[in-house]
Amino acid sequence: MNLGRACEILGVNESTVRRWADSGEIRCFRTPGGHRRFAEGDLFAMTQGGNPGTRPEHEIETAAVSRIRRQLHGGKPDASWYHSIEEQERDELRPLGRRLLELVGDYLSRRGRRAQVEQEVDAIGKRYGQILHDRETPLLRAIEAFTFFRRSLDETAKQLAERTNLSAEEAARARAEIAGLADRVLLGVTSAYDR
Repeated sequence: MNLGRACEILGVNESTVRRWADSGEIRCFRTPGGHRRFAEGDLFAMTQGGNPGTRPEHEIETAAVSRIRRQLHGGKPDASWYHSIEEQERDELRPLGRRLLELVGDYLSRRGRRAQVEQEVDAIGKRYGQILHDRETPLLRAIEAFTFFRRSLDETAKQLAERTNLSAEEAARARAEIAGLADRVLLGVTSAYDR
């Protein structure tokens, strides 16, 4: 398998897979052109036993960040909104997105108090909206960004559910909880435009 497919299977970014390969945590061989190749069986065995350096409770965060990066920088048509946002604005939004993914992981794994997680998710949604509104980002662009994020998170949850053999009931519960948190973010974003 090539590096990109290894990232998809493991749910981490390319630099992480390269680091693991260079440190010997993942076996790989190099093509004559210098590209890394990985045995499919080794990759799937890692998903069963846990990724090096990644605690299982952070798996959804790691996988979602990786998926979002690939989509944003892969020229996907549904990420066109990203290029209309200035770099400074992206730098303000990025830590909020990372924290939001951590909170989703906390919520799904039942770490922390749910009411506190929900309050922080609400606050992040409002802050997203404030940043975008203050920079005069049209509401349509803000909603495009939100739907991109929500779809990426939903696809990541679906992939992880399949990979970890969650029951249909567990997978449905997780996706419903993610959707509920996403709705809270959307309400926070749009509330900033209601001012």
